[in-house]
Amino acid sequence: MNEPLPRPLIGWPLFAVPDADGRLDWPGLEASVRHAIRVILSTRPGEQLMRPEFGAGLDRLLHAPNNLSTRRQIRDWTMSALSRWERRILLDRVDVLEVPERPSELRVEIAYRLARSGAADAVAVTVRLEEG
Repeated sequence: MNEPLPRPLIGWPLFAVPDADGRLDWPGLEASVRHAIRVILSTRPGEQLMRPEFGAGLDRLLHAPNNLSTRRQIRDWTMSALSRWERRILLDRVDVLEVPERPSELRVEIAYRLARSGAADAVAVTVRLEEG
């Protein structure tokens, strides 16, 4: 008679966009986690009203020099924020690498496993810094 309720929801994207039929689909676990990682890394602490400590705030380093100290700071902030705010993953490693021929950019590569299944995945983001 009544249809059963769908399984518990994994997560909802920040900016949901309807498909061609006008439906909003729930993302799968993998997509939800990848999206959440990007949101955490791009959100500044203090930016969210009800969670003032949420986020890594990597954009605070926009005018930092591209040196070992800055790369270490990015790695530390990334590891700390993801460990605190994304409980669905187990971090394997965070590497902050220089981008060849682009001294104002760093590539942050995050390798992790899904806590629920142990499936390995990775996300990479680019962080812009000042030239030098």
